[in-house]
Amino acid sequence: MADPALTDPNVARAARLDTATLSDALDRLGIVGQCRGIRPCEPGFRLAGRAVTLLYGPAGKPAGTVGDYIDDVAAGTVVVLDNGGRDDATVWGDILTEIAHRRGLAGTVIDGINRDVALCRELRYPVFSRGSWMRTGKDRVQVEARDVPVTIGDARVCPGDLLCGDADGVVVIPQSHEESVLAVAVEIAAAEEAIRAAVRDGMRLDEARERFGYHRLQTRPERV
Repeated sequence: MADPALTDPNVARAARLDTATLSDALDRLGIVGQCRGIRPCEPGFRLAGRAVTLLYGPAGKPAGTVGDYIDDVAAGTVVVLDNGGRDDATVWGDILTEIAHRRGLAGTVIDGINRDVALCRELRYPVFSRGSWMRTGKDRVQVEARDVPVTIGDARVCPGDLLCGDADGVVVIPQSHEESVLAVAVEIAAAEEAIRAAVRDGMRLDEARERFGYHRLQTRPERV
């Protein structure tokens, strides 16, 4: 299977940026894309890819499935699970981690919790969530819908949106704005690198920040 980082140029561009820079770009453009409270199960985890979304709800009688969708998820995509932030029932564990890793998925993002953290760390499969606990979601929650808009940490995620994750958390970049967000993020990254280079060469930090417009990097342009 082709690596989306090679075939999808915007995935590759996003993968080269950190979430802090992307967050600043989102702020400049007035887009809410920071997934509040979502953290990596391992600080070294990184991901970049397009969203495949699933919405969960309370289990019915009989209960629906929790994870039978995994064989239909394409390599290089990010599984995005909206469990409403629940911390009493998991929606991701070792079986899903093993299959996702073998199929070449880019990672998993959960508004909720996961379990079996040891395996995702061993396989270096990136999982981002609100935390971990061992209690199963079977007979407690079920998949209600796939490929629908979901909410992850107060941010809206639609199928195909671009997600990036690192030690600082996860951001989502809406497809309709990704070109502008990525362009602004590259500009911000270049300005911050210029500031660091100037300071290494002996310039005062306040002078470097003023020269390269640091205090305006995240500011939304005023409308005329």
